Amino acid sequence: MGSYCRFSLLFSATIVVFVAYPILADGKDQVTGPAVTVTKHLFFSDFRLDDPKIVNEVKLLGSARFSDEKGAIQIPDETQSSDLRHQAGRAIFAYPIRMLDPLTGAPASFETTFSFQFSNSSAESHVNSTGSFSNSGGSGLTFIMVPDEFTVGRPGPWLGMLNDACEDDYKAVAVEFDTRHNPEFGDPNDNHVGINLGSIISTTTVNASDAGVYLKDGLIHEATIVYDGSRRWMGISLGSKTIFSGSLDLSPFLNEYMFVGFSASTGNMTQIHNIYSWNFTSTSQASLRAPSAETCESKIMERIDQGVQSSASRSSKKEPPRSLLIFISVMALAIAVFAGLFYNGRRRNNQTKAAVILPDKRQRPRPPNKPRRFTISEVSSATRGFHEYEMLGNDSKGIYYRGKLLNGCQVAIKRFSAQFLSPQLGLDRRRLLKEISTISRVRHPNLVPLRGWCQDNRETMVVYDFYPNGSLDKWLFGAGVLPWTRRLKVVRDVADALSFLHSKQLAHKNMKTTSVFLDVSFRAVLGDFGFVLSSTESQRFEAAVSQKADVFEFGIFVLEVVSGRGRSESEASQEERDLLDFSWRMHETDEKARLVDRRMGSMVSLEQAIRVSEIGLLCTLNENRGRPSMEEVVEFLNLERPIPELPPNRPVALFPYSSTNTGLCTGYSCTPFK
Repeated sequence: MGSYCRFSLLFSATIVVFVAYPILADGKDQVTGPAVTVTKHLFFSDFRLDDPKIVNEVKLLGSARFSDEKGAIQIPDETQSSDLRHQAGRAIFAYPIRMLDPLTGAPASFETTFSFQFSNSSAESHVNSTGSFSNSGGSGLTFIMVPDEFTVGRPGPWLGMLNDACEDDYKAVAVEFDTRHNPEFGDPNDNHVGINLGSIISTTTVNASDAGVYLKDGLIHEATIVYDGSRRWMGISLGSKTIFSGSLDLSPFLNEYMFVGFSASTGNMTQIHNIYSWNFTSTSQASLRAPSAETCESKIMERIDQGVQSSASRSSKKEPPRSLLIFISVMALAIAVFAGLFYNGRRRNNQTKAAVILPDKRQRPRPPNKPRRFTISEVSSATRGFHEYEMLGNDSKGIYYRGKLLNGCQVAIKRFSAQFLSPQLGLDRRRLLKEISTISRVRHPNLVPLRGWCQDNRETMVVYDFYPNGSLDKWLFGAGVLPWTRRLKVVRDVADALSFLHSKQLAHKNMKTTSVFLDVSFRAVLGDFGFVLSSTESQRFEAAVSQKADVFEFGIFVLEVVSGRGRSESEASQEERDLLDFSWRMHETDEKARLVDRRMGSMVSLEQAIRVSEIGLLCTLNENRGRPSMEEVVEFLNLERPIPELPPNRPVALFPYSSTNTGLCTGYSCTPFK
């Protein structure tokens, strides 16, 4: 095949027409058409960039790259970051492939073969040479079938397959080649192959060691996966050895069209997952719609026959004058036009009187990224009628939904509750809309962009960008463990965002881990504003304390990030139940090392973590007793100025205000020590 096969992508579609015509049982002999077999074939002999089709036909997501030196796909991308821990990436064929016949529910048959290798990264080789740690191995590689081409799964044991944003009925099929032992997911060892159906927990696992295969031996392995859709049967081979063969029904976990490819991830340990070659063939059944039995000739003959039969009756009646028919038609048309204009004019006047909304200049073109006003129908369609399956969470101010706009963009929508907008709570809807308008004009790399708003007489909603990696609390308090380097970057990112807001005379007023989101590169962005924003539009008391409250809440946020625990945990011991109280006790006894999350192991810089916790404690001082501004906090974190010495004992009260009527002093902000 020579150089042609070396760099080419072959794609073919074969259609075989059968003579059978199925009949639909609806009371009529309605023909659906001939059954056809559609075969699609992909072939990549390598992944060098000499062929532009490689870039056009294979889509990379997250931490993944084409290695021209090896002619391979590499996950993670070691050129993107010096720290390859907790990375995830995908490489998928850029176009969907038909994998299910929706009429019969029959899954497609397919066969795929690919060669892969797990190797140490250059960074890991350096660490091993220094003796810092000896264990190696990322979490593993999967061959995946997924319903979309933009989701990136979680790193670590999730193998880049799923993330927290995926629904419970997320359609996904994967065959994993796992090199980490995670007992909580049912892994038998750190050298196994598993079949995952819509879940990261494998329905079937096979010990690769039983076949004499060791995935982490540095050799190039060849895997073959064969699936017979008519028999619901799958076979998996490594090299020449079959490691699994058995019945398996994939149809409940497939959409009609799926994207196929690979995903991989790393956890606390790292490795490079290399895919050197790949071919894929699928065969699916479909039914074409048969041509209609009606033809132009048959319609003409039918009309002629009808005309002959009725000619006698028509000739016996006197036709009305043609001029009279024209006059009646013109008058009817004029009446319809005037009635339509009158009705539209009245409706426009009524809407103008009833609506008190932000200016909506639809006639003027907007830049593509400028926030705009959405209609209720747009938001309802994006959230599938505010379906419960699209709910992301809720709080005292409203409910959060995930949505998908008509252009394919995923968004997060905050739907304010009627109680929050109640006049009894002192919240004026007009003022809220002004604050939304104010924050929509703010742009910063670490602030969640506001895509727009939606408002009518009953509803008020805000539309944000959606982040598939979810909020920070799921990563801090969930099953995974964020390394210290990423935690420090999160703290710095959030500090930059708050400092920028305060420089614009704005405040966030909702500073907590659930308001911080992570993008695909784990950059932290601050969102979910409390909408107590503009000091010029706020009450005098609110303007004086809102930014200071942000600093206080940021201090607690820092302690949560360092310790990996929530601000209040009922299951903890009495001493450690209240995080802020416990943190000050550890400062008094000079045991701040006990604050640091033990799950990070030896990879944490203890001195650096203690320094950051001291900055967090500094932010919780009384406003007139040394609480810094966010600009100063950024300088502390960037080592641009020394940290002031903390008082030897905790403050008597954490916040000088005790009024709960303003809504500004809640939770820790007004809680004295016990």
